[in-house]
Amino acid sequence: MQTPLHMLTTVAWRNMWRNHRRTLIMLAAVSVGVWAMIWMTALMRGMVDQMIRSSIQNLTGHIQIHAPAYRDDPSIVNSMQALPPALTDALKDKRIRGWASRVRVPAVIQSERDSLGVTLVGIDPLQEKNLSFIDNAVTEGRMLTGVDDDGIVIGNRLAELLETRLGHRVVIISQDPKNNIVDRGFRIVGIFSTEFEATEKAYVFTGRKTAQDFLHMDGESSEISLIGADYRGLEPLVKKLRKAAPKLDIVSWDKLDPYLGSMLKVMDAFVLIWFIVIFLAMSFGLVNTLLMAVFERTREIGLVQALGMRPRHIIVQTLIESLFMLGIGLVVGNLLALLTLWPIRDGWDISILGTEGLEMFQISRILYPILELRDVVMSNAVVIVLGLLASLYPAWRASRFTPVQAIVRN
Repeated sequence: MQTPLHMLTTVAWRNMWRNHRRTLIMLAAVSVGVWAMIWMTALMRGMVDQMIRSSIQNLTGHIQIHAPAYRDDPSIVNSMQALPPALTDALKDKRIRGWASRVRVPAVIQSERDSLGVTLVGIDPLQEKNLSFIDNAVTEGRMLTGVDDDGIVIGNRLAELLETRLGHRVVIISQDPKNNIVDRGFRIVGIFSTEFEATEKAYVFTGRKTAQDFLHMDGESSEISLIGADYRGLEPLVKKLRKAAPKLDIVSWDKLDPYLGSMLKVMDAFVLIWFIVIFLAMSFGLVNTLLMAVFERTREIGLVQALGMRPRHIIVQTLIESLFMLGIGLVVGNLLALLTLWPIRDGWDISILGTEGLEMFQISRILYPILELRDVVMSNAVVIVLGLLASLYPAWRASRFTPVQAIVRN
């Protein structure tokens, strides 16, 4: 013997296919909507993640340590003395995967043809491994070999602007701590290339000790940059470092780059708003489909009411019919999203959108989508919950028919 729920489920399933064309159109709308939710969210998350990673690789790191006034005036005057012993111990924390001490000052580079403003960065090549882009960006010549390497590595685009090349000499002009002009000739030993032309024009690299000697810095440094396990959840580590060196300015990447930091914070809220907007577009079709089905079956509904079917059973039957459409649409939409994301899992070349615009926002030409389980769950939950809520009105209308009036209605 069939239970009432089983009977209502069977009737709802059969009712759904009484008008095949309308049902298929509605299923297509739900499927495309779910696909758009998941597919676009995966692309947006991949884009934001790449923007953050590009910024972190571009000498920012996860956390930076400076002298108190350095961020307001990044000159040689605001350099750091030797690190406090407590900070040196704190940098051995297991959450820190690597750190580097750098000299980073504004300078002018001059070739035999032209001169441009750049940032001179004195580095320890061993400390930069897996910490910044320069570790594996040299495409011509060689990378610096140590802190006392007196060669210089410049960007490919900068070399073009200066009309110079590998092996030629350039002159670096800057200031020492007493604000005296200092200059020195360097031989170009390497040329690096990156995805972003602005990076190639902005930085030149030499050995850290070479830079300290050239600028009369007496062992001082401009910054400490460190990398942790992940760019999220850095606040406990920042607090520990601040406790070890309360007189230094210690900030995470999202404070150094507030634009990207705010993008990460609003991403989840933006995804939810995006889901709701897509659903609202779908909900009009869903409500219209159910209302049309209810109006077409007015006499039938009146007849079953006259035979003893209660209004709540009519509501449940209509909601089950809605649930069938939403469920099938979700399955097809999820599969469609997975099938369209799979071919671009190793990267999607979006340079057709314009390299200059992409570079302005530090977006790589190759976009790697990121599909997170929580986005799939959230999109499915939004469709099911709001879909059933949207179906309540047609279901309520169906339950309010008066049997006699419904039977005689044309």
